[in-house]
Amino acid sequence: MNAATASYIESNKQRYLDELLELLRIPSVSADSKFKDDVRRAAEFVRDKLTAAGVDRAQLFETAGHPIVYAEKLIDPALPTVLVYGHYDVQPADPYELWHTPPFEPTIRNERIYARGACDDKGQFYMHVKAIEAMIATNSLPCNVKVMIEGEEEVGSDHLGLFVTENRELLKADAILISDTSIIANDVPSLETGLRGLSYVEVEVTGPNRDLHSGVYGGGVDNPVNVLCQMIASLKDADGHITIPGFYDKVVELSADERTEMAKAPFDLVEYKRDLGIQEVFGEAGYSTIERTSVRPTLDVNGIWGGYIGEGAKTVLPSKASAKISMRLVPNQTPDEITELFTRHFESIAPASVRVEVRPHHGGLPYVMPTDSVEFEAASRAMEESWGKKPIPTRGGGSIPIVALFEQELGIKSILMGFGLDIDALHSPNESYGLFNFYKGIETIPLFFKHYAALKQN
Repeated sequence: MNAATASYIESNKQRYLDELLELLRIPSVSADSKFKDDVRRAAEFVRDKLTAAGVDRAQLFETAGHPIVYAEKLIDPALPTVLVYGHYDVQPADPYELWHTPPFEPTIRNERIYARGACDDKGQFYMHVKAIEAMIATNSLPCNVKVMIEGEEEVGSDHLGLFVTENRELLKADAILISDTSIIANDVPSLETGLRGLSYVEVEVTGPNRDLHSGVYGGGVDNPVNVLCQMIASLKDADGHITIPGFYDKVVELSADERTEMAKAPFDLVEYKRDLGIQEVFGEAGYSTIERTSVRPTLDVNGIWGGYIGEGAKTVLPSKASAKISMRLVPNQTPDEITELFTRHFESIAPASVRVEVRPHHGGLPYVMPTDSVEFEAASRAMEESWGKKPIPTRGGGSIPIVALFEQELGIKSILMGFGLDIDALHSPNESYGLFNFYKGIETIPLFFKHYAALKQN
């Protein structure tokens, strides 16, 4: 890295951290309308910090939902342009009682920042803001850069898709750089070369027209909670195989060589179970834990409710029961098709004693990044220079719905250069992000720009 840039970063580390903590105090929960003003406040904070970083312009673009922050620093039309993407919205912090410290009062313990959004994605996208600032301040920015930070990633990025479609020229770039993924370990750098897609649905099972006395009606009227549990249980067999007809029809099996390469990634099953507090892992038979969590499709219940769940007892036979279900998808599966297959099957297995409604929520396509591209090579060289060892290519189990749309609408690939860890507890109570990872990202991002500019000019 440019010596002046490295020195600038080192001398401003505490300020960088203080600014991140300020951002983390803003409860920018996009899924809950009561936080609408806070979501906007976070967008304004990001816009103002980008302006302070020295970009040519930073502004908010209004959408039918939450605003999109856009900024750019264009130094030479002959140079390549990198579009940085991230999101300032966060997951709901519920259940609050499981947090050791309040989720929107960031706390540093054992060299880790604990707060909602610490890693996903405030800590990670803010690395780019500070890296860009450092490069501009030291006159070492080797590429044009555009920045797009949205506020709806956690609810499906519905309005970002329209924004991208309507602003292709504004967003025109040679590559997209995203930090919303993880590395294997702090001493084992890695680059994610793919993401799973997503189909998310909500189901509702309705029985009688009102809640009933379980003593008077129990045994004579079907219970929607019981029915829902039985229906959900039937969606997988004893081998963890999803039973929806046609679900696997388009799934491409990895070759023996590809599976061998995946198995080279360091993975300690004993430590994995210890960290999660479980006695044994579970998943689709015939696949390793790494494969199950990255290159195989899944179906999981994310929430289930019905009847009385308050304190004490209430002997009720409930009228309704509901659940939210997510399916992670792999290449060649599409959310529309899988949602249709799920709906058709779920309705077909419902007994005549109940009525079933399936309500689709958001979804996203899977994504694969070629490892023989200039973009991947630049990221690999940057991490190798930063860590002193070559990063391992991996496949991620999560979803970033907008990534496939970027390729479709803008015709460019996304580089998934994240710095999180599995222990960061994304979407869970006590989410955290390591100080090492935050600063390592700020130090590594300028190296990507350096190597990308050099490779594109050769």
